[in-house]
Amino acid sequence: MSMMGELNYFLGLQIKQLKHGTCFSQSKYGKELLRKFEMERCKEATTSISTSCYLDADEMGVVVDQIKYRGLIGSLLYLTSRPDIIFNTCLCATYQSNTKESHFNAIKRILKYLK
Repeated sequence: MSMMGELNYFLGLQIKQLKHGTCFSQSKYGKELLRKFEMERCKEATTSISTSCYLDADEMGVVVDQIKYRGLIGSLLYLTSRPDIIFNTCLCATYQSNTKESHFNAIKRILKYLK
């Protein structure tokens, strides 16, 4: 086994080893996520989900690309240090099989909050 040096970045976690402890951060992964889904220049949101937002099956809504929606949910689930984002992502994940525009807007709001 070879020594590769100090661990700095692993599975979306930035790791800093200090004398008094170890610090974890996911800011780099969050920036990469915004760039991947072309949301770098979006407006910021103060909350991860709107207080007036009610997610349901939305039978009358416009169908959107399920592959992009699922990819976005999978990417957001790696933000393990943010329980508020994880909760809302899991809430949006329940509509993966019949994705509508209202669901996609809710998941995009999480990205705006991340920014």
